[in-house]
Amino acid sequence: MLVAAVVAAMTSFVWRRNKSLGTGVVTAATLLAAAAAFAQDDLVRRGEYLTAAGGCISCHTMDVAGAVPLAGGRKLETPFGTFISPNITPDKATGIGDWSEEDFLRALWEGESPDGEVYFPAFPYTAYTGASREDLLAIKAYLFSLSPVSQSNLEHDLSWYVSTRLAASAWQMLNFEPGRFEPDAAQSDEWNRGAYLVRHLGHCGECHTPRSSTGVLQADREMAGSVLGEEKIPNITPHPDAGIGRWSKSDIEYFLDAGMLPDGDFAGSSMGDVIDDNTSRLSREDRLAIAAYLMSLPAMADD
Repeated sequence: MLVAAVVAAMTSFVWRRNKSLGTGVVTAATLLAAAAAFAQDDLVRRGEYLTAAGGCISCHTMDVAGAVPLAGGRKLETPFGTFISPNITPDKATGIGDWSEEDFLRALWEGESPDGEVYFPAFPYTAYTGASREDLLAIKAYLFSLSPVSQSNLEHDLSWYVSTRLAASAWQMLNFEPGRFEPDAAQSDEWNRGAYLVRHLGHCGECHTPRSSTGVLQADREMAGSVLGEEKIPNITPHPDAGIGRWSKSDIEYFLDAGMLPDGDFAGSSMGDVIDDNTSRLSREDRLAIAAYLMSLPAMADD
């Protein structure tokens, strides 16, 4: 609306100042093109921020020196086998360059590829389903502004009983219900922003919430810690001993920014990548919102 109003005012001024109708038309068209380019640049910048908030780089970049960001190849070890992330650069042959806006939304909201195949839930569409249309399309705009990278996707290495898309479809039918995030009117704007970032865009529970034997997140133990491959993922509920209940809000915010714990130690392993590629790139306000949400959770002792 603001861009449209500015363009209208500038165009009116140009028409009054120009004696020639032709000159006025050319100038108005130029202004409209400039306004559209400005709006697209703004969308891409917003998408870059949201891509960091969504943790896309950490998962979609190989864990080797010199790896091309977002070109896929990252291995994710799970009890069901090894999943390997795909190329999400705008390469049309090996990436997502042929995807429409609706293809992109369907993948993140419904866990379904443009070809109609159901994704394995290692791709956290179960969290992204809560993200807004505006945020997801901004992410797409940013991804499509990047240089395409030709890097073929690798096959997952999975246990036989979960290795087919039929198994993925069955899991989805039993365990997934799509839907957008709805703010809680009883909570503050900061809490709601934190809930949106933690539950959906940042999908923190994908690592920090334990799962059932079928890979379903245990909602009643949100952020109570889990095991991912050989890595023990910590409890980040406000339990004073098992979790981060002794941390202040500023401790949490600073950890998400610089990776330093209150005792002076630093985050390592996969959390180091999350801080480098994700939380350190957020605004201080967003990190404080994440802290506010985490501090509001029920304190959970370890099992």
